Amino acid sequence: MKKILLFCAAFALTVISATAQDLPANPEPGKCYVRCTTPDIYETQTVQLTKTPAYKKLKVVPAQYETQTERVMVKEAAKRLRVIPATYKTETVTYVKSTTGSSLRVIPASFANATETVETKAAYAQWELGAPAPDCASSNPDDCRYWCYKGYPAEYETVSIRTLAADAAVQSTPGSSANATYTIRVVDEQARVVEEEIPAEYATIKKTVLVKDATTTAETVPATYTTVSKEVLKQKGGLTTWREVECALVEYQALPINWNLGSATLTPAAKAIIDTRLMPLLAQNPGVKLEIASHTDSRGGATANQNLSERRAQAVVNYLISKGVNNSLLVANGFGERRLKNRCADGVSCTERQHAVNRRTEFRLINN
Repeated sequence: MKKILLFCAAFALTVISATAQDLPANPEPGKCYVRCTTPDIYETQTVQLTKTPAYKKLKVVPAQYETQTERVMVKEAAKRLRVIPATYKTETVTYVKSTTGSSLRVIPASFANATETVETKAAYAQWELGAPAPDCASSNPDDCRYWCYKGYPAEYETVSIRTLAADAAVQSTPGSSANATYTIRVVDEQARVVEEEIPAEYATIKKTVLVKDATTTAETVPATYTTVSKEVLKQKGGLTTWREVECALVEYQALPINWNLGSATLTPAAKAIIDTRLMPLLAQNPGVKLEIASHTDSRGGATANQNLSERRAQAVVNYLISKGVNNSLLVANGFGERRLKNRCADGVSCTERQHAVNRRTEFRLINN
């Protein structure tokens, strides 16, 4: 956490400090000042990624058949002789009894898993106040401090997506047919004296005929998309001037939020407190950085208390960002049970009121 640079010195020390460092010009004794910056301005852009591609879904429409009847001759017309009768022989005739169409099999589309990396926050840099030089010759440690322009890398997010490995296809198997036979008697030898007409004989047979072969219908499954948000630097900020503030605002002030037990979720009442206490303060002091600090009592594990305090402080910061406050002007710090305000440490018997003193959320103005 950056150390706050206060300017609340006597008049003689003020003259010396203003000459040696980049401090406020013509300060008034007993006043407090913080350095303000023009924050980096970002805009949120959205990138649309294809999560699953569009593909075809195929369905088989079965072949259509109909049963037909046909009158066929089963015995040829002949002549019969009165003296020497005609003789006959039997022959077998083969015909197509049924036919089947092609068989179709759908091979579904297949997919592969992949990832795509998106820059969600651009690289940035900001001014930071360095530590006093250990070999400073001046009695005032602020004479040997310096500003550093520190850069921070960009942030990225990797998103899982699916790609089309092979589209749907159709595999066709040719159909087959079934044959049947019927017998016919034909004249082997005609009668040789008196001829008598013997009429032909007929029979009706049934056969299955293909009317329409099997086909497929295609249905297009549309692609699905996901949207990723990223922050893009729109305007670069930097150091500006010193601003006079109330001296009480550079010390921790209570932010009277009543957190639910073990929770870091802001209630409507807590949001109303932030709206009335912090939003006007930031509006009256543009460019000044605000620290949110959260603490717990000693009950429970130290690690759990630390995590809870950090989440509570960050919840306040996130709400301020949602109200339009630039995130470069906000600092969230959780101290867990490390900064108790009374004797109620681990193993000490205390009342609920004494423990409540240590459960607090605070704020103060700090230097950029």
